[in-house]
Amino acid sequence: MSDQLERFILSQHDIRGQVVTLTDAYRAVLENNQLPMPVQRLLGEFLAAACLLSTTLKFEGLLALQARGEGDVPLIMAECTHHSDLRGIAHLAEGAEIAEDASLQQLIGGRGVLAITVEPAQGERYQGIVPLERETLAECLEDYFTQSEQLATRFWIESSPSTVGGIMLQVLPGNNAATAAENADAWEMAQHLAETVTADELHDLPHDQLLHRLFHQLNPEALGTANIRFKCSCSRERSAQALIAMGPEEVYQLLEEQGGEIQADCQFCNTQYRFDREQIETLFNAPPHTLH
Repeated sequence: MSDQLERFILSQHDIRGQVVTLTDAYRAVLENNQLPMPVQRLLGEFLAAACLLSTTLKFEGLLALQARGEGDVPLIMAECTHHSDLRGIAHLAEGAEIAEDASLQQLIGGRGVLAITVEPAQGERYQGIVPLERETLAECLEDYFTQSEQLATRFWIESSPSTVGGIMLQVLPGNNAATAAENADAWEMAQHLAETVTADELHDLPHDQLLHRLFHQLNPEALGTANIRFKCSCSRERSAQALIAMGPEEVYQLLEEQGGEIQADCQFCNTQYRFDREQIETLFNAPPHTLH
């Protein structure tokens, strides 16, 4: 069950869902982010939510969930690919003082926004943004789906220092498995049943047992399991491309400022990529005096 996501459907009604539990992948992200406990827990919620949302990907690519604001945590972000590779990060403002009971609103601060970005390997990038106006990530995500997708969607996410678990339920459009009235009744019942889930159940119960305990009245049917892992998408090649995109003038200036070697650090996994003058000249195919 650890680091797994289970897709399911309430087979006699047009309702689908996902349940996820993260342990090792969650801890691996935290090892690369030295954060106060309230921020760790919030980052765990973002990681679980990104996994749940990534099941909507029908193509090669990734889904990124991020919040930005003007508070002590101006940026928090999680990404999950169609391969179930997961990574995340949170930035602390300089001098941040995090209260133990700090809420999402207090951490992100004023002018907060929540963004969901879909980046296909082939095709156009899509991003939806909503104001960050609710007290929990689950509620903010529900607002996003109401405003941007017009799909009835609910989330339940519980994060601890070592484990994070979550459930997503969503109405499928079409009303094919039952009548509209039957689907509406089932949706109300499914939400009521999910409201009874505890943090211990989300963290510790095998998914088949959890789904049976919560939804056995609605005949849950498993659709497949994905194994989640922490994996960063950084590479030396991507760092080199970022330098090329900066342009030779700026890169050579940076090279001088850093004493003849540029160090590019990945903020997600702390891997360091170093480029000396010879390697920089190779990137631009010429020394600086011949570049225009």
